[in-house]
Order: sequence, then C-alpha cells, then structure tokens
Amino acid sequence: MGQDGQVSDPRALAEALARAGVAEVDISARRRAEYSSDASNYRVVPAAVVRPRDDDEVAAALAAAREVGAPLTARGAGTSIAGNAVGPGLVLDFSRHLNRVRWVDPEARVARVQPGTVLDDVTAAARPHGLRFGPDPSTHSRATIGGAIGNNSCGSRALRYGRTADNVVELDLLTAAGDRLTARRFGRDGLAAAGPVGQALDAVVAGNLGLIRTEFGRFTRQVSGYSLEHLLPENGADLARFLVGSEGTLGVVLDATVRLVASPAAVALAVLGYPDMPTAAEATAGLLPHEPVALEGMDARLVEVVRARRGPAAVPDLPRGGGWLFVETAGATEAEAVAAARRLVADADCLDAAVVTGPAARALWRIREDGSGLGGRTPAGEPAWPGWEDAAVPPERLGPYLREFTALLADHRLDGLVYGHFGDGCVHVRIDFPFAFGRDTKPFRDFMVAGAKLVAAHGGSISGEHGDGRARGELLGHMYSAEALAVFGAVKHAFDPGNVLNPGILVDPRPMDADLRVPLARPLRRGLAYAYPDDQGDLSMAVHRCVGVGRCRADNTADGGVMCPSYLATRDEKDSTRGRARVLQEVANGTLVRGYRARELAESLDLCLSCRGCASDCPTGVDMATYKSEVLYQKYRHRPRPAAHYSLGWLPRLARVASRAPRLANAPLRRGMPSRLAKRLGGIDERRELPEFAARTFRQWFRERRAPAVSPTAGPVLLWVDTFTNHFTPQVGQAAVRVLEAAGYAVGILDNPVCCGLTWISTGQLDTARRQLRRTLDALGPALAAATPVVGLEPSCTAVLRRDVTELLPDDPRAAQVATATRTLAELLTATPGWAPPSLAGVRAVAQPHCHQHAVLGWAADAALLAASGAEVTAVGGCCGLAGNFGAERGHYDVSVAVAETALLPAVRAAAPGTVVLADGFSCRTQLTQLAATRSRHLAQLLDDAGPGRAGDS
Repeated sequence: MGQDGQVSDPRALAEALARAGVAEVDISARRRAEYSSDASNYRVVPAAVVRPRDDDEVAAALAAAREVGAPLTARGAGTSIAGNAVGPGLVLDFSRHLNRVRWVDPEARVARVQPGTVLDDVTAAARPHGLRFGPDPSTHSRATIGGAIGNNSCGSRALRYGRTADNVVELDLLTAAGDRLTARRFGRDGLAAAGPVGQALDAVVAGNLGLIRTEFGRFTRQVSGYSLEHLLPENGADLARFLVGSEGTLGVVLDATVRLVASPAAVALAVLGYPDMPTAAEATAGLLPHEPVALEGMDARLVEVVRARRGPAAVPDLPRGGGWLFVETAGATEAEAVAAARRLVADADCLDAAVVTGPAARALWRIREDGSGLGGRTPAGEPAWPGWEDAAVPPERLGPYLREFTALLADHRLDGLVYGHFGDGCVHVRIDFPFAFGRDTKPFRDFMVAGAKLVAAHGGSISGEHGDGRARGELLGHMYSAEALAVFGAVKHAFDPGNVLNPGILVDPRPMDADLRVPLARPLRRGLAYAYPDDQGDLSMAVHRCVGVGRCRADNTADGGVMCPSYLATRDEKDSTRGRARVLQEVANGTLVRGYRARELAESLDLCLSCRGCASDCPTGVDMATYKSEVLYQKYRHRPRPAAHYSLGWLPRLARVASRAPRLANAPLRRGMPSRLAKRLGGIDERRELPEFAARTFRQWFRERRAPAVSPTAGPVLLWVDTFTNHFTPQVGQAAVRVLEAAGYAVGILDNPVCCGLTWISTGQLDTARRQLRRTLDALGPALAAATPVVGLEPSCTAVLRRDVTELLPDDPRAAQVATATRTLAELLTATPGWAPPSLAGVRAVAQPHCHQHAVLGWAADAALLAASGAEVTAVGGCCGLAGNFGAERGHYDVSVAVAETALLPAVRAAAPGTVVLADGFSCRTQLTQLAATRSRHLAQLLDDAGPGRAGDS
C-alpha cells in the first residue's frame, strides 16, 4: 500500500476477491471514478468496488481485504458529507443488493432491515401500521440505514423522534477479524458478554469512567468522536447505540433492528419571520416548550436561489424576514395541528408569521431538504462547499454562537447560506472556500481550526449529525482532551487492531486538507461550444457543481420530478447524474480518466437521455444534457461520427428532402428488409418503429388555407414551425392555429423554413447548431423588432429558443431577445387579456409534461389553463424514455422501455376508460403509440377539440 493509503495493485485485490467467491467486483477506471467521492470535498480513488449479494459475500470480501492488506470502506447511498464513505482500498456498496426490509413487527414497533435499505423504504414498509422510522435527514429519499448508523443521522424531526442512536435496538455485524457480533443493550451482563471485543472494551470503559461521564453525552447533538456515554453501566452498557456514529471504523453492519415511531395523524407548519438568522436562533429556546415536531432555521437567501432557479411559483408566499423558523406541530386532526401552530405563533416574538398545511407546507419542506444543494452557490455566484457542515451547540447557546460564527465568516472573507435544525442547536452551512484549481488550501484549514475553537468555546460539537470523517477528524483535539483521544485509540484497537476498517477516520485521521477534490483538478476552458455563464466559462467548474447529494438516486416522479430516468431504470451508480459528474470530474483531474475521447467517459454518458431533468431537479444545478452535448462536440469535432448522428442528427435536412416525395420516403420504413437495412445503416435499433412522414406538411397546409373571417383582436403572433410538427404531425400545428385565432391572434409563420438546431445539439454537432441558430435569429429579426411573441409547440425546440440559444450564441444580443419573446402555447393563452379556455368539464386526462418543458420552461401555465378549463388532470413525472434520438439509437431500446415503465406507462394503464392522454412532445406521443398503443393529444388539439375559447366579450 502506498503512503497515501492507495492500494498499489488493484488486480491483486480483484484476484483475492475472486478466489473468495465474490461475484460483482469492478476495478475499471470508470467504476473507481464513480466511487471516488461521496457528498464531501474529498477524492479518494478506491482500488476496487464490490456490490455484495449476501452476508457471506460481505464476509468473503472482508477476508480478501485482510489477505492483501487493503482497507475496507462500507458505503450506502454515498451521501456522507464529511468524506466518511470513500477509501483507498475496497469499497462495499450495500445499496445495490442488500437493501430489503426483512420484517416489520407492528406490536413491538421494530423492523429488521439490511444496511443498504433506503430510509424512506423502511417508512413505507411501516406506514400501513401507522408507523415510520423516526430520523429523517434531508437525504431520506436515498440515504440508507447503514449510512444513518455510520454517521448517527438525525434530521429535521429528531427533536421529536431522536437520533439514529436513539432508534437502534440491535446490530448484527462483522468485526475486522471476520467474527459475527450481535450488539445490543447488555445491561447488568456488562460488555464482557459480547466476547473478546466486549471484554477489551469493558476494560477501556472501567478505566475511564470519570472521563467518559464528564466529556461525553453533554447534549443531544454531541455526535463527534465515539459516543462512549452509551457504554456506561448507568446507561445499560448499550453496545448497539455506541456503535452508531462510529463511521464504519469498528465493524461492518449486516442487519439492524430499528425502532419505529407512530406517525402524527396531522401536522401544520408555522413559518416565523425574523430580521436575520441570529435573531431567529435567539428565539428558538423560547419555542421549545411547545414541544414541536421540528424546529428548523432557513436563510431567506436560500429561498431566493429557488425562485431564481425554479421560478417564483416554486415558492409559496412567505412572511416578511431575512430568515425564518419552520416549526412543525402535530395533532389528532389538521384543525388541532393548526391550533397548536397558532398558539406557538402567539408566543413567538417575530416580524411576521403564517401557518400553512398541505401542498404549500410540502413545498417549503422540499426547499429545506434541498438546502445542501441549493447552498452550493453563494448569492454572489461563488461555489460553496461542505466541510464545516453541521456543527452544533446546546440550543440555549445557539444565538450567541451564530452571531460569532457570522462574524468569523466575515473575518475570513467567506460567505455561506445558513439553515439547520435550530431546535437541536445544529447549524448547516455551505461556505465559499477558495478551492480554486491548484490553489493553496491554507484558507480552508485556517477557518476550520478557528471554527472548531469557536464551537468548543460554546460547549458544542464539531459534528451534530453527519460524522467527523476526513473533514473534521483532525479537529477533535479542540473538542476533547488528549486523554479522550487516547481512549478513542484504545477503542479502535479493541475492534480493529489491524486498522482495516475505514482508516484515517476518527483515529489517526488524515489531514483535513489532504485529498481535496477541486484543488487537484484543472480548468476546462479551451475551445468550448457552450458559454457556461454561471460557471465562469469553465466546464470543470460546471461539473464540479455536483458535490454528491445524490438526489438523482431518488425516485421523485410521484412529485412530478424527472431526474434521473436512466438511474431509475438500471439502479446503477454509473447511470446516475452524480456518477456521470464524477467521471467528468476525473477528466478535469486528468490522471484516472484522460480526455474527452476516453472510453470511460463514453460508457458513462451512453445512457444519459439528455432529458435535462437534472437542470431543474438537481439542487446544485447540474445540467448533464449540456455536458453530454459538449463532450460529443469535443470528441467528434472534425472526425467521423456514429451513424445515428447523421441519420437522427440531420433529421431536419432529411425531412425536407422526404417532404418532396413522402410516399417514396415512407416505403422503406414499412417493409421488412428495406426497413431493417435502413435502421442498420442509420444506427437505429431494429425494434424501434420509425414514424412516417406526413403526406402534406404543415407549412403546405398553412400556405393553402383560407384566411380567417374574424378580424384579430389580440395582435400578431409568430408560430414557430418545428421539424416534428411540420413533417410528422401537421395536425398539431393546424389545431394550434385554430386555437390562437379563436383567441384573437393573427397567426403568422416565417416565410422560409429555419431550424432551432435541436437534433444537432443533442448529438453534439454544435458548430452546425450555431449556424442553424444564427439563421434563426436572422429570420426572426422583423418579429423581434416588432416585439411579436414567438409560440413554440414542440417543448424541446421551444426550450432551445428559451435557453440554449443564449448559451451557444452568448455574444449575439438577439439571442436574449428570442429567449424573452418565446412562449409556450399555454403561457401565451393564459397571459392573453380576457381569454378563457373552452370548457373541458368532465374531461379526465393523464398528462406527460415534456422533460425539457419541466426543466426549462415550466408546466405551471399548462396546469393553470387546464384547471381553469375544468379538466381533471393527473400529471405524471419521469421521462417517456424515447427522448429524441436516445430511444431510437441502437443499444438503447431496452433502457428506453424501462424508463417508460417507471411512471408513464403504469399511469396510462391505470387510467379509467375514456381518459385522455395529453403529451405535447413528439417523442412522448411516439413512445405512447408504440409501447401502449395509445393515441395521445397535444394541448392544442385538446383545446381545439373543445371549441373556441373566449376572448374579450366575444
């Protein structure tokens, strides 16, 4: 093993694992890149990644690691913020296979779970019994029980339900030596009943009773170091609770019996506004007698980030203030919960207050849960990082601490957005440490040391719930005495004398400024096609937006989310937004993955649908569709491309040729051998049906139609005629013209066909895309000069005009004008004075908002229009799976179908007979036709079918 802990020969480790009978072993550079980071600032490339299938494989992997002298790090969802889940040897990913709830005992209110089980899955299994797992860190939708045990996770509602340590009954684990050990509360039996490890531990405790009683367990959020207070005889010698928070350094958990708690029948949220965050902190202690379920702090600047990124509609109205307290109350009914919230408001000395329930409360909690990602940029736009993430002080000290902490930030010329579990005295903050590429890390170290001293002065804990890891292990000496640190070493030696399990954490810690990811990277600025205006024109800075919070691993389709459809289909880290970002970060590092043409990068991006869901759903603002397009551009510029880049990327040109003789063009698409040959030559999967060209294009219809008889009252509008509407579904454009004219508009189109360049963008042919967009700007010149709105019907093309044009042509002022002028059909109609939609009362619909519309344009106007029409609409999250060229390309068909099965196809099958399926995207409608034999409608067609809307008094 090298000096930095890196295993010198991954092959030797892989061979030992194979001899031990471990099946899923991966030492590829791509896989190692994916697991080189967790949700922290650290980069530690493992020698091998194993996804064990059962307990025997865990034991075999541990034995193989001992055989070759490789350290072993256990990992769940990889959302550890302090570098707890990365290691230089063998990383065990428990989330892939060991992720089941074995049983739930509602009478005893306990559950038996495997370590890779997601917290929300435990709660889902307990929900039919009115129970849940209490701790709910913001990552509860993807974090695992094993990770929660490792870091002693708490979350927003720990005020009511306690920490993970308070909710663990028994742990079944392997010691470093490979022995099975059942950790529980031993009580009068004493720790000696736990065998040789217990006997050694008993001696450590007996020799240090006074020290443990004075330095440990001083307040609830003291989770730094080993929680030795649980081993005291008066606390029942509870070995299970002691092991919680040991960060994988003392054993490998195989099973856990966890306590379940009763879910409140109803809750309400009191939102209290204060001038600033320290003032909000000072008010916290006075609210605790109300016994709230949760009491959280939120900096107003975090909410501004949400408004800027997701639009004003994403944030409910909030009381006045520069900072808020979110206080959740419970009751047997919603009325009781609201009454409790109002009593609390009456006692709160705040600027302003509101009590909310239902969707508004859920929207606010989502902002709070996304804090770790939203805080990834300061108000000035600088990257902000974890590290000093979750220090805690006794709640009565929170106000003074936060005032001094704010001053400390200013003294070090740093900034960060503050939020956290104020009821427990725990403060979260992401700080704009100057982690520039290759820059000295001294400012980081200086602040961390000063922060540790400040926390200790207030009787606090350097970590309040996320563990110490690589970020804070070195700082424990500011919080504990030298004698206490010596006890930590004795404990580690009792469990792991060979230092196999997660070395460099807690005992003999690695320096906090070693292994930092960003300083080891380099800028990627030369020859880029996109401008990256929010990342200083640097692709490296853009991909380093991903700090690993892992929201891309959660299924948020039930809430209308899209990210990340390929991960939901494969459940492989390779196919998560985070996994791809890690490989791109290694390109910036340049040692493990080298250059845009690296095979590892091609594998990583292959199953990215370019759905763009991450652009809105990722709280850090990662936009993998843009990065993939850039990589394809860099890889293939001036080089031969895959066949699909020509057949599908050049679709607008091919469609124009086909429109001259559509019957002739369609013939080979219908017949067996010619169709198979065309697909093979075009790089298209043989199972994918190709849509046929329309007999008459929309432009032909528009030129030949009769002028409307009614004079326009709403002014002119330019209808953007995209390739798909023009050549494949002209009926959509025809319906849109009738709807717009009924609304009082004079509808025009461009005299000559131009293209937004979408298909060239998605295939990375960005020089051509820019040429297409310049022609578009030239053609739109008169409309822009006349301030005529431009209405798009195909969401992906409309999104190009709203966003991509400004990033591909940043120096052309007309690009911003086009983005401002471009509207969706619903946006234009709902903003038309006096217009109301035709009645759709009695219409039931399942709607598939297009991914690009969800990410760039928003679907709020469509939802409002449909609600006003009286339609009963259920919007489906997720992606259709076809996603433009993705689902047509050879090798993608199976994943395309699996993505559709995530949310869309089940929703369509479950719909009642007669339900309308609404899908504005051509890809979505094509996928529905081919996989569900369902005829779907564009919004324009739905409105047209219902008859004219009302404009003015007409």
